[in-house]
Amino acid sequence: MQLSLSSALALARKNSTVYNAALTEAGSAGIDRALARDALLPQVNFNNEYLYTQSNQHGGVRFIANNAVHEYTSQGNAHESIDLAGLASYRKVSAAAALARARAEIASRGLVVTVAQAYFNALSAQFKLEDARRAADEGNRFLELTRQLEHGGEVAHADTIKAELQAQDRRRQFQEAQLAVLNTRLDLAVLIFPDLQDNFVLTDDLRATAPLPSLEEVQQQAARDNPDLRAALQTLRMSSSEVAAARAGYLPSLNLDYFYGIDSPNFATHSLFQGQHLDNLGSSALATLNIPVWNWGATRDRIRQSQLRQKQAKLELSYSQRKLIAEIQSLHAEAETALNELTGLARSAELAAESQRLTSLRYKDGEATVLEVVDSQTAYVQASNNYHDGAVRYRVALANLQTLTGVLTTP
Repeated sequence: MQLSLSSALALARKNSTVYNAALTEAGSAGIDRALARDALLPQVNFNNEYLYTQSNQHGGVRFIANNAVHEYTSQGNAHESIDLAGLASYRKVSAAAALARARAEIASRGLVVTVAQAYFNALSAQFKLEDARRAADEGNRFLELTRQLEHGGEVAHADTIKAELQAQDRRRQFQEAQLAVLNTRLDLAVLIFPDLQDNFVLTDDLRATAPLPSLEEVQQQAARDNPDLRAALQTLRMSSSEVAAARAGYLPSLNLDYFYGIDSPNFATHSLFQGQHLDNLGSSALATLNIPVWNWGATRDRIRQSQLRQKQAKLELSYSQRKLIAEIQSLHAEAETALNELTGLARSAELAAESQRLTSLRYKDGEATVLEVVDSQTAYVQASNNYHDGAVRYRVALANLQTLTGVLTTP
């Protein structure tokens, strides 16, 4: 299976429990918003009721609130409630839905960093494995060379001992590199596959240098697309709606009802009374104005409570803005530093490889010591590993920038 970084991210979004939990929350918040909107619209119900009341000795009802011994109600009811608190609650739920969407995006961008780091760590481990294999082969060749030179009387036995120690050390490093490849591939597989598997090939090139956007571009994109800032704004909007909803508790609310159907001693649209046919179908309307008078200060307390949340939301928004400015400068500087060092690390790896080759030739001609050969081999392995670590550092720094801007830079 060919696996690029983009395909790994797509698989991770399908299988990540944390990311999908954020999506579920956002979807649920969107449904809450739709329910709050529907609650503001007129509602239509069809009510059916049968009421039996004990009669008195004259054939009338014993309870003054009831109209007849047998009463049938079958009516359609259109209901509308006009309440400013409901409007404010709808704005609050809308802000909560937007907040949930922003949190889902935050989870998505955090997933990008996690997957990118695991992906490039696995790539780096593969390159380090190849370097360790070459170093182990070189150590074996050098050991064989020292044995031949010792047999010819050109070097001391101490050189052979040193070369054998070096070869054993290189073999151990090769085994550790194999273990690192296994572990990094497992770490990546856990993130992206629903069932753990290892039959994939990483296709992105760690050595390819992805472009770094300028600081001005990052600042503009972050100001427009940063999800943390949007989340803080929606939190403030939600708290402001809470204040409005609490204040609406001082205002009257109006309920309107319209009924159409029957309310009759007979379950029929027409009835016969004293030889006359009467139409049982009819309509009625009801308007109720509720005026709050006294609730022991509950409305005032709710207002104070929502104002405290609003104050906290303003502080969090201010902090998010300051934090965003600092993170932009810090993460961009991190990526820029890693990019600038990458060229030097690549050159160091090339020079170390050439130094190892030349030192081995000089030792064969009797112009270098065994310690110089060992040092050159160690320097080559270290320089190569430093380059791969620097490449991973740069790509992870770019992924971290993506959490601020939403733009994933790929080569």
